[in-house]
Amino acid sequence: MRPAGGTDVRRVVGLALPALVVLAAEPLYVLVDTAVVGHLGALPLASMAIGGTVLAQVSGQLNFLAYGTTARAARRYGAGDRAGAVREGANATVLALAIGAVIVALVELLAWPVAAVIGGTGSPALAGAVEWMRIAILGAPGILLSLAGNGWMRGIQRTREPTAYVVIGFGLCAVLLPVLVYGLGWGLAGSAVANVIAQWVTGGLFLRALLREGGRLRGDRAVMRGQLSTGRDLVIRTLALQGSFILAAALCSRLGPEVLGAHQIGLQLYMLTALALDAVAIAAQSLVGEALGREDAAAARRTAALCARVGFAAGAGLALVLLAVRPWAPRLFTSDAAVLAQAEVMWWWLAGMQVVSGVLFALDGVLMGANDVAVLRTITIVAHALVFAPISVVAYLAGWGIGGIWLGLAAALVVRLALGGRRVRGDRWMSARVA
Repeated sequence: MRPAGGTDVRRVVGLALPALVVLAAEPLYVLVDTAVVGHLGALPLASMAIGGTVLAQVSGQLNFLAYGTTARAARRYGAGDRAGAVREGANATVLALAIGAVIVALVELLAWPVAAVIGGTGSPALAGAVEWMRIAILGAPGILLSLAGNGWMRGIQRTREPTAYVVIGFGLCAVLLPVLVYGLGWGLAGSAVANVIAQWVTGGLFLRALLREGGRLRGDRAVMRGQLSTGRDLVIRTLALQGSFILAAALCSRLGPEVLGAHQIGLQLYMLTALALDAVAIAAQSLVGEALGREDAAAARRTAALCARVGFAAGAGLALVLLAVRPWAPRLFTSDAAVLAQAEVMWWWLAGMQVVSGVLFALDGVLMGANDVAVLRTITIVAHALVFAPISVVAYLAGWGIGGIWLGLAAALVVRLALGGRRVRGDRWMSARVA
């Protein structure tokens, strides 16, 4: 049976809000974990920071298991093939377990050299980092199961259960952390064990949902090829984005510690606001994929326009909030006068970028929902390699300071919006197929 057609603001928001809860859970958990471990002292906190960098790459680099699966499952669902949508989830789950097992083996084998590269060979935090990493990485398959589960369940617009699963995992971890770290006296290792338990419980809930839906853990070679092709493009896109952030941090560090400090504040706030805006993109993926599955090009175009308007409203709202709190918010992060002076310059760029990002992320979701990820990958590479990189390097050499670096970041967003908007205004994005 085909799902009912039609899209309105309530439907977009109804999909976006649960997605926002899921997106916000991970950074909130990291904050709680950091606070608990932070009271053990600076050395355990540094160890967790090194190990956590590795664990963060699991969800960061392999998020195609969620985003790619959403688009593919939504297309099947829109065509009335719910079983096919679930089959996409089953294949993504098989991939999650296989990739997770490989990651566990590699990190267990290479924990010391990986930690040394991140923290430096002489770091006193290395031993703790290796201990934490070798335990925490056992939860990697659970993380990937959650990504795959979120993907197919968003695709068939079952958004309440994923929210509940993630909240259960977060709540369990919040309880276990102080018990294991302080109550049982396990210290840093207790943090890692809490990670593993929470990730496997959450992943297990998604696995149970798949099996109850009739999914079979049996790989379909053709479907997997399509998923890996989509995954390849999304991973390359993610690398392009991360490369820009690394270059920005490197240039800011060479401009002085006060510039780097202000940049770090701005970057973390931008990542936080991006979570809210990305929720609209997830709604766009699901709804556009469904419309194209019904072969309703007009509905797909209306959905794209509506999601762009919702994204604009969300971005404008965040920009106004940032401008309203500008006089005092930076002082929540630092009392250093030099850093505050640099943050004041950066803040205007941070606020202005929200409006562009709101529309851009929505259109990114539209293209992902259409499985037009190869074009999305190319747009991202062009914007960040050919626009951000030259502008930021020129800004550094010309002495434009932090404003010049953030000018480059803003310019890359504008170029991505222009190219993505041009793509969506045409018709070719709607002809992308699910392999």
